[in-house]
Amino acid sequence: MPVPLARPVSLTSDDHARLESLVRAHSTPQALALRCRLLLRIAAPDQPSNVQVATEMDCERHTVGRWRQRYLAHGLTGLQDAPRSGRPRRFSPSERVDVLSIATKKPATYHCPATRWSLDDLVAALPQHRLRPMSRSSLWRILEEADLKPHRSVYWLNSHDPDFEAKAHDICQLYVQALRFYQQGRVVICADEKTGMQILQRAYPTQPVQPGKPEKREHEYIRHGVRALLASFVVPTGQLVWNLGQTRTSADWAAHLMHVVQQLPAMQRYDWVVDNLNTHWSLAVCRLVAHWCHVPYRPQALQRGVQRRAFLSDPTHQHVFHFTPKHGSWLNQVELWFSVLARRFLKRGDFASAHDFETRLGDYMEIYNTHHAHPYRWTYTGQPLVRATPFSQTRRQRRQGRAWFSPRPQRFERALYPPRPY
Repeated sequence: MPVPLARPVSLTSDDHARLESLVRAHSTPQALALRCRLLLRIAAPDQPSNVQVATEMDCERHTVGRWRQRYLAHGLTGLQDAPRSGRPRRFSPSERVDVLSIATKKPATYHCPATRWSLDDLVAALPQHRLRPMSRSSLWRILEEADLKPHRSVYWLNSHDPDFEAKAHDICQLYVQALRFYQQGRVVICADEKTGMQILQRAYPTQPVQPGKPEKREHEYIRHGVRALLASFVVPTGQLVWNLGQTRTSADWAAHLMHVVQQLPAMQRYDWVVDNLNTHWSLAVCRLVAHWCHVPYRPQALQRGVQRRAFLSDPTHQHVFHFTPKHGSWLNQVELWFSVLARRFLKRGDFASAHDFETRLGDYMEIYNTHHAHPYRWTYTGQPLVRATPFSQTRRQRRQGRAWFSPRPQRFERALYPPRPY
């Protein structure tokens, strides 16, 4: 009986490069490396038969034929081991779903006084749901497969602003076009205040860092008061204009705005990005903007905050204020710089007095503006921050059923299972 000819295999340039990379990588499992070598030989220009490849690679011809067919049917993903059946599950799908239902409810629902679930509490709650007894390890495996972690909790803050997307998109468009606007005589400025900066002096000297030992700071401190920093971040250049004082009243804020305008070159338009703090839309600010824009100032028409914000947001003015959505202060770029200030200056600060703090902060700001100021590369475009699958579940889906995965992705993992595009 004649033997049918094997179907020829043609590799794309990308697949050929990935297979060669997997063969060379030291982290590739040997079983996978053998399959890659077989496939490279199968796809050689001379189109060898299964018997010829098996002879050269010292394996069975059925092995060569199996991986030839797997590649033709599934591509590179077909080189992985197929899932095995394993031992039959002891607990039915309905029982597993019931366990997940219990774990996603409050412990008080099942007369448990704790405020979060533990494995022991779940074991005790099973009889109330008329379920068969399960061990702690069985419960852990069910929760692990569902990527359910009742012991974990994170804070969550939801913005109730109905115009969140429109405001976020408006602000992000300012950031994206800030450089072009600046060349046209229009400047985008992010302004805010950092309050409650404590002036702390360590009770004992700080021990410097040594090989194998981190820096050691004394826990006790002497407090020399607090200061408030009013700062404006010029988006197209990254420069900072600031005022330092003990208060942050509406008069302080208006004085800071005047200082910013005096420090910057004359522009045809100023776009201010601020949050919704009441001092940002006070009567003092409205009076100042009316003076700058040469428009009538009518206090009787600006009694409410909505009226003041509408006046300050008037696009026909030379100075236009863009208010971030509620709970959306992270859209203000000056918050990024405040984070840099906290990490590089405030966190490890040791100040002998308030005067020492003000002097050193002024030096830091001058050096930053001279040598380190740069515009931030803003990548958020204002689209809703929604993903159907959380990152933890995504990682689990990518790694499900692959026993050789280490915490750090190997080269063959990146080649056969590229990350999901977002």
